[in-house]
Amino acid sequence: MSATRPQAEPRNAYRVFRRLDTRWMDNDIYGHVNNVVYYSYFDTAVNGYLIEAGALDIHAGATIGLVIETHCNYFAPLAFPQVVEAGLRVAHLGSSSVRYEIGLFAAGEPHSAACGHFVHVYVDRHSRRPVPLPEALRAALEPLKV
Repeated sequence: MSATRPQAEPRNAYRVFRRLDTRWMDNDIYGHVNNVVYYSYFDTAVNGYLIEAGALDIHAGATIGLVIETHCNYFAPLAFPQVVEAGLRVAHLGSSSVRYEIGLFAAGEPHSAACGHFVHVYVDRHSRRPVPLPEALRAALEPLKV
């Protein structure tokens, strides 16, 4: 059985975009953004969107998201001082979990430099047990569904 090779995606595959500025420290010895930094970009894009949408209170909210799965495919290098545009979409909206998919684009480029996903399970801040997605969170995520 042959697997389909992952491909860069076009901008229209994503519902909303967030600007992320690369930092000097993001580059590695090879002169491009190190692979582990891409996961930080994913987290920053998703949580920034949720905070701005009023769906996530990182300091006092009763519900928090814990990452249980993550993945990334790389297609083209990014490097400081490039601006990155992170495209967001939601591939699955469950009762207590969300699969976010993110495409990272060099500013103005038509195809992603990297594509990835992560799954958040939303839990009670104190017990760390899964809880139903709060209505504000669900409302913020509905427009991102594909």
